[in-house]
Amino acid sequence: MNSIGDGQSRTQPLRADEDMVHLRKLVRELSVEAGLGLVDQTKMITASSEIARNTLKYGNGGQASISIVSNGAQHGIRVEFVDQGPGIPDLQLALSDGYTTGNGLGLGLGGAKRLVDEFNISSEVGKGTTVTIVKWKR
Repeated sequence: MNSIGDGQSRTQPLRADEDMVHLRKLVRELSVEAGLGLVDQTKMITASSEIARNTLKYGNGGQASISIVSNGAQHGIRVEFVDQGPGIPDLQLALSDGYTTGNGLGLGLGGAKRLVDEFNISSEVGKGTTVTIVKWKR
């Protein structure tokens, strides 16, 4: 997978709720630039918002890197979220619908995963979590 466009990632710190507004704007801009349709833009923005919220709430903040990518003739957008929070002890459980450590519906990670074409999560207790999502142009 290669970056296209200007070849640079846009980085958005995730320290406060206002940062999520900036993240959604960046994701929309790059989704349009990558040629995603309105439905896929909305899916990517929704998934990004959910993961950013988790980064803030459970990961004690972090950052997101947004870039346009290609894989042969395919083009899309990738967002990588990184935090140095407490980590997720049981990834499979965290991805299960209905599981929550807060007072939400427990659809966050699993719901975000269903909205994108590629979803990768890695976490180490005491060291943090990285979530990478990709949406390809159809």
